[in-house]
Amino acid sequence: MKYNPQIHHRRSIRLKDYDYSQSGAYFVTICSNDRQCWFGEILNSQMCLNQLGKIVAQGWLRTPKIRPEVILDEWIIMPNHLHGIIIITNPPSVGAHRRAPNQLTPTNNYVGAHRRAPNQCVPNQHAPNQID
Repeated sequence: MKYNPQIHHRRSIRLKDYDYSQSGAYFVTICSNDRQCWFGEILNSQMCLNQLGKIVAQGWLRTPKIRPEVILDEWIIMPNHLHGIIIITNPPSVGAHRRAPNQLTPTNNYVGAHRRAPNQCVPNQHAPNQID
């Protein structure tokens, strides 16, 4: 069923005034545009990534390499979203070195590497920092 704001009344579970850039473990969900199933399909209880799904997986796995303050824990890619647990260990300092809001920061752009990978189906759950 497609998301309908008239039927699906979702509220934010974020804590008011909590600084989500500080150290800690965070459960994140990253959805595809318009929640379209762009990353593959589930066949026989396994997620079969298509080329876009593999790009998302490669980008997710690249995160700690380009953001040393981030450690990846469990994660899974579904047809139209990614769930993952990230651990921020030492957030970058803010203040004079803070980036402009329209630039990428360590906490607002975790998927983005564009690399090729061979076609494959992967189990419906990933161990930290690996893809089959």
